[in-house]
Amino acid sequence: MLVKITPNEKGNPPGLLADAELHFAEGPLEGLKLIGFAVWERRSGPGRNVTFPARSFSVNGERRSFALLRPILDTTGQDRVRDLILQAYAEYEQERHAVAS
Repeated sequence: MLVKITPNEKGNPPGLLADAELHFAEGPLEGLKLIGFAVWERRSGPGRNVTFPARSFSVNGERRSFALLRPILDTTGQDRVRDLILQAYAEYEQERHAVAS
């Protein structure tokens, strides 16, 4: 699996650093990609946050969402994906700074 980072060069919405996609290189999902991940600046303190693909819906006029990629049993699976995306973004940042120097 490969993580593709697409930087948010527009700066809108505020705090969105990049979009991320998971590209599958083997197995039954080979040749497919899963879109809808995003890397954000943390609102409180330093660091980054990753949001997962979600579907929004309305309940009594209130907008809510539910994640499309969810654990079956082991909730650490989402942590592994989050860590892979954050690692890919960190590598993207290092490459960008190396080119700018």
